[in-house]
Amino acid sequence: MEQVAFRQMKEGTREEYVFLERLEDQFNQGLVDRLLQALRHLEHGLSGYRVSRLEHSLQSAARAEADGADEDMIIGALLHDLGDELAPYNHSQLAAAIIRPYVRGEVTWVVHHHGLFQTFYYAHHFGGDPNERDRYRDHPWYQSCVDFCERYDQAAFDPDYPTPPLEHFAPMLRRVFSRPPFDPAVIGEEHPLEP
Repeated sequence: MEQVAFRQMKEGTREEYVFLERLEDQFNQGLVDRLLQALRHLEHGLSGYRVSRLEHSLQSAARAEADGADEDMIIGALLHDLGDELAPYNHSQLAAAIIRPYVRGEVTWVVHHHGLFQTFYYAHHFGGDPNERDRYRDHPWYQSCVDFCERYDQAAFDPDYPTPPLEHFAPMLRRVFSRPPFDPAVIGEEHPLEP
């Protein structure tokens, strides 16, 4: 079989779905390569900063690694802005959706909310509320997101910070994304992403 015969999903046979599942498994083996390519593409993204979006992502991950963060958080830092080009107003949520099947729930929650938490540093310049993040103050991972933004994200625009190349993080990315998706032993307890 080279292609299924059905025109509507409800018409598909078991044989067709087994065939599609096999193709999907083969395609998914290239996920890390596609993520690496997407990260490389950030080199030519939004300008105006002293570092490229790729350098910012690498520096965020390097800061997390230097801080002793575990691989889940380092990968969260590496991929946190991956959605900038396709979802500029909800890039955090797009990045969180990408990592969610492979990292613990805390990291997904932090990446999902980092965009809002980052406004703490600049919202006042536009008449916004820099403390909007406080609506999550009672959330068990509130402080983790505050720390992520303070230590890894907002600080990662320094062209002089010693930042390893993308290849440094590739083995870690492969380890994290080789986990079975949605493994309860990995993702652990999940809290609702929104109140």
